[in-house]
Amino acid sequence: MKDASTTTQGEAPQARAEGTAERARTVRPLRVGVIGAGYWGPNVIRNMVALDACRLVTVCDTDPARLAPIERLYPTVRRENDARALLADPTLDAVVICTPVHTHFPLAQAALEADKHVLIEKPMAHSIAAASALVELAAARSRTLMVDHTFVYSGPIKAMRALIESGEIGELLYFDSVRINLGLFQKDVNVVWDLAPHDLSIMDHLLQREPRWVSAIGSAHFGKLENVAYITVRFDGSLIAHFHVNWLAPVKIRRTVIGGSKKMIVYDDLDPSDRVKIYDKGVSINVDRAERDRLLVDYRTGDMLAPRIDKTEPLSAVCAHFVDCALNGKRPLTDGRAGLRVVQLLEAAQQSIARDGARVSL
Repeated sequence: MKDASTTTQGEAPQARAEGTAERARTVRPLRVGVIGAGYWGPNVIRNMVALDACRLVTVCDTDPARLAPIERLYPTVRRENDARALLADPTLDAVVICTPVHTHFPLAQAALEADKHVLIEKPMAHSIAAASALVELAAARSRTLMVDHTFVYSGPIKAMRALIESGEIGELLYFDSVRINLGLFQKDVNVVWDLAPHDLSIMDHLLQREPRWVSAIGSAHFGKLENVAYITVRFDGSLIAHFHVNWLAPVKIRRTVIGGSKKMIVYDDLDPSDRVKIYDKGVSINVDRAERDRLLVDYRTGDMLAPRIDKTEPLSAVCAHFVDCALNGKRPLTDGRAGLRVVQLLEAAQQSIARDGARVSL
């Protein structure tokens, strides 16, 4: 039998032809338009321009003042005030949507119906019904639909995913997250829909479990939109997750703790040196046979390890992944279904808040 690693002279032309065909499929840059040049849009634009496999063609925003820096920094990029003009451009292959949440569905729907690939800022849509419709439409049109769950592409989350998959952490016990700061108050969404998508998408990616129910409480101290909220997510078995999101905190905290039966992880996104720390700490529970109702608890205290973290800008990885998936027909890591799962959790949390913390089944 011929070794698979060897190539005869007769096979070389075929291999070269296949390689040429593969390169031909990706030789033309993806022509992209960006809708929204406010807070997040300029970051997306900067990263798209830096990609060799992408050509930024048009940027759209209803505010001319936001387009002025685009003209200065990227003079060859077209500028539009009306999204309909951008979506009607037959030369565009893909659209990135960086606009308020309530506009995500109509813009993404129009883009998919125009046979364009779509990357949407988080959260994917304002409701489960809208998110589901986008997933179905993307499948029907054979277009890439991806959600910008930026943290999933960050070095710390990649490292944590590898640790969990390796079994080094052991059985997962709990996921605890705090994301608090003073402001910024949003006009169209509350603190749950603004901050929680980050941590819910991280949880969804790391735990790879289907939740059973959600319970949440929140308060609106100013106006009608909640600015403080606590969310609990329950899974099968004893695994539980908890989230604290807050616009009224005097300090900024971005911290997640994941407890395992063998080790525990602390992820502090604001730590300048060691954002991920692995603690060889835990407990062992034994039943005293002489006294069956008595539990013997042994505490294990070991070393702390801070692994090396990939420092690639997460949004750069997001943009590169989207372009690659659109050009080569790959399934995105944070595809429409991942976006839908996060929206399901958000909507369940909102329903629970309206019912004073009642459990909402998923």
